[in-house]
Amino acid sequence: MYHPSGSVVRQTVGSATGVLDATAADREAIHFQRCTWCGTAMYHRLLCPVCQGSDLRTERSEGVGTVRHSTVVHRNTPAARNVSLIEMAEGFVVRGRVMGPPIGIHSGDRVRLSTAKDPVRSEPVFQLVDEPYRAWT
Repeated sequence: MYHPSGSVVRQTVGSATGVLDATAADREAIHFQRCTWCGTAMYHRLLCPVCQGSDLRTERSEGVGTVRHSTVVHRNTPAARNVSLIEMAEGFVVRGRVMGPPIGIHSGDRVRLSTAKDPVRSEPVFQLVDEPYRAWT
């Protein structure tokens, strides 16, 4: 008699399909994977970049992060927009857009996931947590 083991159930719950098939109530959240072997957090991967493990479980991010790099892009858009790399509190990096003036976004700014969506590129959109009070730079 065949009896399914708990590892088979765990594997389907933590598979990459959970990232792509988010429920309707959870669409505002960012889902990422965490390797069950070494604990590395990553965004939309098939294998762990550290240990090359394929046993990844899907987790939900709190949506808080820090801007690591931001650049202004003028290509293929009617107005300038920024493209930023955001390091999330859970340890993974995601590419997205930060709302606000493109010149006013700097490395080290704290951001939070916004409910707004980028209609063209389907990238996550973030908003600044603390309004920057910078002098003329």
